[in-house]
Amino acid sequence: QVQLVESGGGLVQAGGSLRLSCTASGRSISSMRMGWFRQAPGMEREFVAAITWSSGWTYYADSVKGRFTISRDSAKNTVYLQMNSLKPEDTAVYYCAAGWPGTAATPASYDYWGQGTQVTVAS
Repeated sequence: QVQLVESGGGLVQAGGSLRLSCTASGRSISSMRMGWFRQAPGMEREFVAAITWSSGWTYYADSVKGRFTISRDSAKNTVYLQMNSLKPEDTAVYYCAAGWPGTAATPASYDYWGQGTQVTVAS
């Protein structure tokens, strides 16, 4: 089992920045892929970014490319999502997920999920 705990959400003005953290515990995640997804009210869960723990390979949704950066800190077992130039349409609950290599942008490829953290971007 892998436990994931997100933090760092909040309220920010458009154009501002936030950094989300996701700390993993339990079994080793060294061979896993970590992803960030988001879900706005009434919408399906949407892929945001992913990183492969071992190689650091990253992948982004087109909607956040150039604004968001995913990274990891192996010593802290933590994945980060740095979000810059935030827009009101980025408002959602953001979820961290862990899974074995597969289709990075598909929620079904991830086996473990955090509880989510709310990000609200005011216009």
